[in-house]
Amino acid sequence: MDIKVVGPGCAKCRETESIVREAVEEMRQDAVVEKVTDLRAMMALGVLATPAVVIDGTIRCTGRVPSPAEVREWLRA
Repeated sequence: MDIKVVGPGCAKCRETESIVREAVEEMRQDAVVEKVTDLRAMMALGVLATPAVVIDGTIRCTGRVPSPAEVREWLRA
């Protein structure tokens, strides 16, 4: 599983990254979590608002911090 946490590094972006990493660890998922801060890379992913979470190429959330329960649900899918 390839997970990208997209954002320039603001507080909400850091919170999103923390929630995602904790959920991956908690669920013992075999996943690579990558932080994407480059504007061109963000645009290439189709992300127009941050923070965002992209899992295996699919944008799961944009412009808000997801809840831990929401992230766990994405990981189960």
